[in-house]
Amino acid sequence: MSFNGIVVSTGIAFGKALTMTSQMPPLDFKLLNAEQIKLQQQQLTHAIELLISHLQHCQRHLCQECENFQLIDADIMLLEDEELQQELQQHIKQFKVCAAVAIDRIFNQQAAQLAELDDPYLANRSNDILCLAKRLISALHGHLQWDLSTLIEDTIVLADDLTPAEFAILPLKHIKGIVLASGGLTSHTAILARAAGIPALLNYQFSEHHQAIKDGEPLILDAISGELHTAPTAALLSQLQQKQQQELQRRQALTAYKDKPSITQDGHSITLLANVGNLSEVSHVTDVGAQGIGLFRTEFLLMNAKALPNEQQQYKLYSDALHSLQGQVLSVRTFDIGADKEIPYLQQSAEDNPALGIRGIRYSLAHPDTFINQVKAVLRAAIHGQVRLMFPMVSQIEELESAMALIDHAKAQLIEQEKSFGELSYGIVVETPAAVFNLPSMLPLLDFVSIGTNDLTQYTLAADRTNPHLAKQYPALSPAVIELISMTIAHCKQAKVKVSLCGELGSDPQVLPLLVGLGLDEISINPTSLLEVKAALINGRYQDFVTHAQNVKRLTRIDEIRTAINTVNCN
Repeated sequence: MSFNGIVVSTGIAFGKALTMTSQMPPLDFKLLNAEQIKLQQQQLTHAIELLISHLQHCQRHLCQECENFQLIDADIMLLEDEELQQELQQHIKQFKVCAAVAIDRIFNQQAAQLAELDDPYLANRSNDILCLAKRLISALHGHLQWDLSTLIEDTIVLADDLTPAEFAILPLKHIKGIVLASGGLTSHTAILARAAGIPALLNYQFSEHHQAIKDGEPLILDAISGELHTAPTAALLSQLQQKQQQELQRRQALTAYKDKPSITQDGHSITLLANVGNLSEVSHVTDVGAQGIGLFRTEFLLMNAKALPNEQQQYKLYSDALHSLQGQVLSVRTFDIGADKEIPYLQQSAEDNPALGIRGIRYSLAHPDTFINQVKAVLRAAIHGQVRLMFPMVSQIEELESAMALIDHAKAQLIEQEKSFGELSYGIVVETPAAVFNLPSMLPLLDFVSIGTNDLTQYTLAADRTNPHLAKQYPALSPAVIELISMTIAHCKQAKVKVSLCGELGSDPQVLPLLVGLGLDEISINPTSLLEVKAALINGRYQDFVTHAQNVKRLTRIDEIRTAINTVNCN
């Protein structure tokens, strides 16, 4: 049996199924009789014992010094707390409710009290309390949510969705594939899966098919054809193993391009950089021949931190990144907080339309201390190498001027504190139509511009980038988005400002001829796709790319553009 989905990260994976569903049985609020109350109290005691035993088993796979061990220890201590246990038992008896309702109410009360504390670590603990409540209710119903730290076998995860924070704690050594029911082609989970080189599929109708897949069942994920196979026959297994081997050989052949200059057949040079989200990715970009970092998504560093890293911690991290790059450029994007990137300990206010709310530069300007700390760390790190600082979601000159004023304030603080710092190049990420139209007024303040096609597409077409149902109807390769990219490049060329592209569009080798032909100076790419893009560049001719781009710009329909991109032959 096979099911289809949308490929977001290519490859073939073999592993055992692990379903991670967020669905919980609905709470039953009906009043209980005396006999039922006693039964619920007994079930609560058993569930607590079961969960404690499970957590202790998880700890055996971890060293006592690691953070996960300490977090599990805190959960065990809470569950063992006699006062909490008595409070839960009393709530069942007094209000005549089931154990799940008592857990939900008491744990939510505790979480709310912690969330109000000034201490950011303790405030963040409120989220852990709510998570523990869900796990205890799962134990109450006879099963436990999987603790992925215990995985020892090759696994294919099937989930409704994974947040960037959840993805960050996956034991990637054992995660061979990911299948999601939701998420968009440019969602951050998709971006992370591609960066990690994990085959991934989305828009798989999990709610319709999950009954057909049991945990531990062997699966094959063909994230080339977009199929998930259950109960594979011997013939299918052999066929896909051969297909996997061919894919590995193809990727191995691409390594021949690693040390070649990124120059077309007719001598046109393009700088190829890498997009990264953590320090370990930085240390591996030279393995694929990247010429530096074109986008360091610094907010990914915050996903599983217990508190905001201070200036010194950030300074060390950026300095380590620069040392790994050995003289190559590091482009740091200031924290792009908001929209689908929630940071629990920051306690962001709920917004009706978070993608249109306090995100990117808006968050930074609303929280100047956080912004200044990051800028100071980057300025200090600039002593150790070439650093570019760019601001996300800038749409108008006033935002850019406010950011630059805060940078002057950060420099003044460093001078007062007698801390040395280097010089930076400054840029913005063009992600809205307003940024394109307002760009001429901002260019005199900028050293470079980077086009973020993920959000530029979303805001141009009014189509949620995380919604898989909109991916085909509203792609980045639409006439409006291509025109805005072309306008941005033209503005930058006129002002003699370097122009780059850091969106996921740049990681598609078939789109490379169009982007180079439009006039980009740089493209920043997911490391796993960089050699493939580089091969397309080296094997093509710039003049052919220009002709191709001119032809595509004249097209007015999405299907025409898609056909032109898929059939281009610029070699």
